[in-house]
Amino acid sequence: MQVGLTTRLTDAGSADVAEAARCLRDGGLVAFPTETVYGLGADAANAAAIARLYQAKGRPAFNPLIAHTGDLKAAQKIALFDSRALALAEAFWPGPLTLVLPKAADCPVADLATAGLDTVAVRVPAHRVARELLQAFGGAVVAPSANLSGHVSPTTAAHVRADLDGRIDMILDGGPVAVGVESTIVGCFDQPMLLRPGGLPREAIERVLGCALLQPPEEPASATSQPLAPGMLASHYAPRTPVRLMAEDVRPGEALLAFGPASLPGLANAVAVMNLSERGDLAEAAANLFGYLRALDAKGATGLVVMPVPHHGLGDAINDRLRRAAV
Repeated sequence: MQVGLTTRLTDAGSADVAEAARCLRDGGLVAFPTETVYGLGADAANAAAIARLYQAKGRPAFNPLIAHTGDLKAAQKIALFDSRALALAEAFWPGPLTLVLPKAADCPVADLATAGLDTVAVRVPAHRVARELLQAFGGAVVAPSANLSGHVSPTTAAHVRADLDGRIDMILDGGPVAVGVESTIVGCFDQPMLLRPGGLPREAIERVLGCALLQPPEEPASATSQPLAPGMLASHYAPRTPVRLMAEDVRPGEALLAFGPASLPGLANAVAVMNLSERGDLAEAAANLFGYLRALDAKGATGLVVMPVPHHGLGDAINDRLRRAAV
């Protein structure tokens, strides 16, 4: 995270929205109102910006994030809609409903935003400022709640400023939000599932579907179980290749996930080598994490060996993810 960042608070006029869109395109972080709560936005396709977002919120866990789009057509560029998902989108968008769907073939959303999964959470917000920002930006924006991790979700710009002043670039002040609780999340799996209750009543969703929504499992998701949704203890991408942490050497047939200078004994044995950050930058490492895990997992190695990553800042979240991968 940048130190001593000046956070600009604006009244969300047209010039401010245009500036915020430019800020997002440049990899900046912008807090903006939706009808549910204020969101902290970053370019959904920019993994480095998303790493900054996790860092700004503090104690990041790299859980999946919701991708916000300006309309259904834009959402269909990042996710695959079956007939039930399409019916829900047409009935309730724009509005406080998030759908968890399979990624489209050319989904531009960064792996870091989806925790490396093959699903993506998407919604079309109803707030005027959010819609104007998304239209001006021209792409998907990931936006978890604009607060420090573990704090109450913000419903005014003042709440955002109290938590994130000096940590983000801009706050668009659109006044108090209308709904005040997060969006309802529905997983469009083989049978639709209510993953998180929120601003849209369950009964309204079930009327459109013509069937009852399943309840999520009572037990928290494990490291290898079906991923659920943002805001829950969801799974992350789990490599098929066995993972060995805190590597001090590379054995024949293994692939190496490096960090910093890579000069381990047996390096010549590696089937493949990818370095999260040769210069030891944790934000760069976070941005590369899921993509590199996927790439090395596809190499057909007997094992995936990982060099140590420092346990501070974003390193805590990186190590948490690597521990889950090694289970």
